[in-house]
Amino acid sequence: MSPDLHYISDRKSENQVVRRGRPPTATIRMLEAADILFAQADGPERVTMDAIAAACSVGKGTLFRAFGSRAGLLDALWATKIEALRASVESGAAPFRQETLPQQRLAAFLDLILTFKLDNRHLIRALEFGPGILQSPHYRWMLGVTARFIEEGTGSPPEGAALYNAHALLAALHIDLIEDMLANGLSLDTIREAQTKRAYMAMNITESDYKILVRT
Repeated sequence: MSPDLHYISDRKSENQVVRRGRPPTATIRMLEAADILFAQADGPERVTMDAIAAACSVGKGTLFRAFGSRAGLLDALWATKIEALRASVESGAAPFRQETLPQQRLAAFLDLILTFKLDNRHLIRALEFGPGILQSPHYRWMLGVTARFIEEGTGSPPEGAALYNAHALLAALHIDLIEDMLANGLSLDTIREAQTKRAYMAMNITESDYKILVRT
């Protein structure tokens, strides 16, 4: 039998089945091993499914049966990391209460995403350098939340200017761009301030009104 029939690439499992639901203990251990490898690697492309399998002492096929592909593993790892942030936003707890101004909710959301990306930059690099990031469920969730806040603040339909501005705001949060700005002397406080101002401008808030609102 040809050895090609037994070959499983990093992109595709032998049966393409992805298990869903709460990860079992063995799956959590695999995700933890992958997280450590991505954190230690010089670049995300150096972390292969073979390396992850070896790190958690399982066969490569076991990884694919659990996650379907390397991209599926990254999605699962992202989901475990962002779960608390997502729950906070969707619960409507402060600062996301409905009575809070939409521009304030948007600024708070973008700040949380910025912090999340910096805290998990090794994972974010792997995700953002991979194919299909704009179609990933995690990006679509961030896009939906951002566009919804803009729509609430401006009355713009989500498929119009709100969607464009949502994409533009999230593009500025690409981890490569953030790290380049930090490396070239911009402080994190400066980035946060500029990001907050852009969020307000996306709501058609004037410069003078912005200065008043951020002081309140």
